[in-house]
Amino acid sequence: MKLISTRNPALRATFLEAVQAGLAPDGGLFVPTEIPRLNDVPGLLKLEFASRSAEILHRLLGDEFPRSVVDDLAHASFTFPAPLVKVAERISALELFHGPTLAFKDFGARFLARVLALGAGGHRRTVLTATSGDTGAAVAQAFHGLPGVQVVVLYPAGRVSPLQERQFATCGGNVLALAVEGAFDDCQRLVKGAFEDAELVSRLGLTSANSINIARLVAQTLYYFEGAAQTDGAPLVMSVPSGNFGNLYAGLMAQAMGAPISAFVVATNANRVVPDYLDTGVYQPRPSVATLSNAMDVGSPSNWERIFALFGGNHDAMAAALRWGSCTDGDTTRIVVDLDRAGYLADPHGAVAYRVLQSNLRDGEQGIFLATAHPAKFREALASALGREIPLPKTLSDLLDLPLLNEPLAADQAALRRRLM
Repeated sequence: MKLISTRNPALRATFLEAVQAGLAPDGGLFVPTEIPRLNDVPGLLKLEFASRSAEILHRLLGDEFPRSVVDDLAHASFTFPAPLVKVAERISALELFHGPTLAFKDFGARFLARVLALGAGGHRRTVLTATSGDTGAAVAQAFHGLPGVQVVVLYPAGRVSPLQERQFATCGGNVLALAVEGAFDDCQRLVKGAFEDAELVSRLGLTSANSINIARLVAQTLYYFEGAAQTDGAPLVMSVPSGNFGNLYAGLMAQAMGAPISAFVVATNANRVVPDYLDTGVYQPRPSVATLSNAMDVGSPSNWERIFALFGGNHDAMAAALRWGSCTDGDTTRIVVDLDRAGYLADPHGAVAYRVLQSNLRDGEQGIFLATAHPAKFREALASALGREIPLPKTLSDLLDLPLLNEPLAADQAALRRRLM
């Protein structure tokens, strides 16, 4: 796989080079020069998840890694299922929260950690990431205890759920959790600024585990094929709860490779930067608004740059290819209650994706919404909506008595630089 920067196609990198760098030298994001079309998708869909993933990864990365290495990457990274669960007539949830940190980020983070290990060569690495919730946990778990790797997680203080915070801020060791006095957009800005600091990058061996890292997104393409493999062949529409828009870009990559997906639904909360752009043609990032679906509280989504490049900047092409909508907190709570009465417990992000899918599904189509996180991670919000306690899986209940090992950080580039150095 050969990659270029979204901002300058003359800046090229191999897959491993792009993974190690995280961000392109010009501040752009790495994207494939071309997305290969798979000509045997029906056969691939008959394989089980890990074997199919190995085969698809081989088609993408076979010019860079031997087949045995790709097989090991797939079978070591994807050791948990992604079941499809029927929720309503013509609508199912693709549950992506059965990994070690109970969120879809486990797919990308575990794959990324193993790819970075291939190219480490004994050199020190600092993995710097911003999180609005689940990325921090997945990255901390994937890299915790690995020799030669320091993990630094930036998150907006008071704007992730308490259990999400405990998943990465109780690790200690080689995981440093920094509670930023601001919003997720501030965390993201600080990370990007650090990658523009040549001395920091060189001295610390900086790389990113955010969805700006192409390895995360390559891994995420694979569960779109898994979702399609579990359907009955009717036209498939997939609803993606969207914040930083890496998950949607991964889905569009899978579609371009031949995954049988008829359309994608862009589902956001009150942070409507992208739906407003699709409505009007005017792209206007703005400060994010705090909501119940906090992982989607992004006012300047990084990966929209990749999607913009994929469509050649053509607004009309994007508006024709996508469906979209947004959901208020009131709508989110009502959907959580309605789904619970129907026998399905959804987290707030899944509820948003379900609601927007409902309003965009057409006759004769089947819909899938991505259930990106275990509901128990949002037990406070769900308990308030449902009037009952939400039981915790052991992996979460074990965190309750652990001390938080975080540090406060001003939303200031110089303050981050001093702490990293």
